[in-house]
Amino acid sequence: MTPEKSVIAYINHLIVSNFSYFWDEIDGYLYYLGGTLGTITLSSLAASVAYYFATRPVPEQPLVPLENQSPLLEGPEQIHVSKFYKESKNGKFVSYITENVRTLYQTFREGAYASNNGPCLGWRETLTSPYQWINYDEALLRAKNFGSGMLALGARPKQLIGIYSQNRPEWILYEQGCYSFSLVVVPLYDTLGPDACAFIIRQTEMSIVIVEDDGKAAMLLEKAPRSLKIIVAIKPIRQTTLERARSRGIQIFSFIDVEKLGAKGNHPEIPPAAEDLCTVCYTSGTTGNPKGVMLTHGNVVAGVCSVILQMGDHRIRAGDVMVSFLPLAHMFERCCENGMYYVGGCVGFYSGDIKELTNDLKMLKPTVMPAVPRLLNRVYDKIQNDISASGLKRGLFNMAMRAKEKEIARGVLRRNGCWDKLVFKKVHQAFGGNLRLMVVGSAPLAGNVLTFMRCALGCLVLEGYGQTECTGAITLTVQGDHVPNHVGPPVSCNAVKLVDVPEMEYFFQSKYGRGLCARLKCVPWHMYNPSSTIDSSYYKDPEKTAEAIDSEGWHHTGDVGMWLPNGTLRIIDRRKHIFKLSQGEYIVPEKIENIYTLSQYVNQVYVYGESLKVSVECLNPNTFLTHPSRHHFRAAL
Repeated sequence: MTPEKSVIAYINHLIVSNFSYFWDEIDGYLYYLGGTLGTITLSSLAASVAYYFATRPVPEQPLVPLENQSPLLEGPEQIHVSKFYKESKNGKFVSYITENVRTLYQTFREGAYASNNGPCLGWRETLTSPYQWINYDEALLRAKNFGSGMLALGARPKQLIGIYSQNRPEWILYEQGCYSFSLVVVPLYDTLGPDACAFIIRQTEMSIVIVEDDGKAAMLLEKAPRSLKIIVAIKPIRQTTLERARSRGIQIFSFIDVEKLGAKGNHPEIPPAAEDLCTVCYTSGTTGNPKGVMLTHGNVVAGVCSVILQMGDHRIRAGDVMVSFLPLAHMFERCCENGMYYVGGCVGFYSGDIKELTNDLKMLKPTVMPAVPRLLNRVYDKIQNDISASGLKRGLFNMAMRAKEKEIARGVLRRNGCWDKLVFKKVHQAFGGNLRLMVVGSAPLAGNVLTFMRCALGCLVLEGYGQTECTGAITLTVQGDHVPNHVGPPVSCNAVKLVDVPEMEYFFQSKYGRGLCARLKCVPWHMYNPSSTIDSSYYKDPEKTAEAIDSEGWHHTGDVGMWLPNGTLRIIDRRKHIFKLSQGEYIVPEKIENIYTLSQYVNQVYVYGESLKVSVECLNPNTFLTHPSRHHFRAAL
């Protein structure tokens, strides 16, 4: 037998032995190199075979049977629960995973121990400088000093303290400073607007607000309610702003001065209990004033623990590095960061300019990253735009995607394969090169984009669904489930059921929830905690609370979902955000907006429901102005 025939016979033997993946790689290489063995020597092929068997990836086993991911409680309501907590089948839910760690005050100290006083908070002074870090002990000391300083300024335990700032280390020092003395965190953010911020300060009767810079201080002063007495500024404040504050009877202190004041006073800490209020997190909503969601320490710890359990083998751990760029004013980012501090990981904050995020990622090299669809859509669109101009690039990309999809279907997660090096290397580097876990939330993610990110990054990409009212996550996809277009089974601190939405003609089906179903509802952990003094309610707003929570304690999310046969949830609609046309049809503007935003020429789009006006678009100047047909576009506009 000739050497060539021996090689062919050996490859055929591998195929017969179910080494289909090996053949996929060989086939891909041959196609790439011209489809023949002419340029490949026997020795190099033999070396490739030996290298493959020495380094072949080991498939990961799913954590739960993928055909049955969420069990049902007994009863006609078909309530789905988690498989990651054995007591869920008895109607009980996880509230903690470590007996002596039940508050965010305790989770941070647990992380300091787990990391052996490792790095905790990181930042960059300039766009060219490397990340610098403070360790856990220093962070704890500074947080205690800051909290003690707030007490010296007149704050008292259980008082609500505001913060209006981008993500930065001082945000966490403020947060942990509040927890050290049982103070309550109330975030403010730009999209609320001046009127909403003034409303929040007035409703909560806040007397102290921490701000990032002069601009935010000036905005608060413009419509400052009478309750506001003290502003603590992280960055320097202009003299004119200081004078304006003085004329309104408001004192302005620097963040560092409050720390020094607290170090001198050295008040003994007043740790919170699990049932104590942790935060009032305001949601902007669609109309009217924002609603303040009241969450206890026990709520947040239960939510963090349930997500950690559902991550399985890929769960966050000491030594992980997370990038912080999503707003800390929202519970998604807050829960992610508090989870990192719980296990002893560290968090590096982005530079503050989202346009420089890629540079931050390359410098930080994170292993964990929370993300939102808008960011991932931009990455996907850029890749599609790059390969569209070249048939060779497009062919290689499609081959790489097919090969990687087969890997993922087998449970293989890696970024060191041939296609990773040939096609996806730039994507790896754009995210820092070390990413092993990504959690996507806040909005629906298209299935093709999710599959692309899983293939291109070679890491575990989980998609979740949640709400502030339910302390972040309600459901989360699991390791081993590579099928897109669903948000997974419930996490172990929640139960989920579906009910009818007759006005939209969504009715519950009795068999496993197949087909279209009704409004989705979930039960947060504290509904089952008789010692809790805080209900899932909106701050000083009993009317809105009654609308959202029924007499049985179920929170109505306003979303419409359907159960898939394998026990995972798919979100299919939104109850309130709809238009009814003259012919009686319902239109969901978000679906139209999502289609428009896939275009490389559109930055943002808002669908307006007036009969003679369809949409208002904001074009992307980078692609619009360079397009060959830009003159036609301008003429049309």
